[in-house]
Amino acid sequence: MNLLDVEPLDLGPDVKAISIELVDPGIDREPIRGEEAVKTWSRILPALAGKEPWVLDFYSHLDRVRDFCTAHSIKFREAETRCIVIPAPEPAQLEELLARFEAETFGARAGALAAAADPTLEKELSRQGADAYHHAFPNYLFCAICDFENGSLVVLSNTLWANQIIRLVKAVLDSATVEVRLPA
Repeated sequence: MNLLDVEPLDLGPDVKAISIELVDPGIDREPIRGEEAVKTWSRILPALAGKEPWVLDFYSHLDRVRDFCTAHSIKFREAETRCIVIPAPEPAQLEELLARFEAETFGARAGALAAAADPTLEKELSRQGADAYHHAFPNYLFCAICDFENGSLVVLSNTLWANQIIRLVKAVLDSATVEVRLPA
């Protein structure tokens, strides 16, 4: 059984953040990677978005992202100079993307604004990567930094709370393989 720890994260007074970590329950709490992790994260991202439009934002290794999406018929759009936006990939495509780019850090966002281009945010993502979410997240249901190589998803949101995230992810995860909890 793996652990999914969901807890508030202090990033300063102007940011409401929740840390989600997928770890081995052992003493070392090593991050879970590979196929198990991909299956878990590929269920979590759409669950957090619910019925809201959502996207993945890639702001590094763009040639690899572009080539992979083209080869796998995954829709994407190029935004600004260094940003590729992938709108709500189908479940199988999401698993393929997460498996291929598990070692990369990239972003996700959900909310009405994700349905169309957000030139201001996309310009900042192109310029400064995930730091661009700092000022943009209040405009969305959430913005998130995906660091799945380290078993981490950091959700920035004024709407979602840790206990709400726990309910959302418990509904889509197998309780026999992943224990979702708020650490003590």
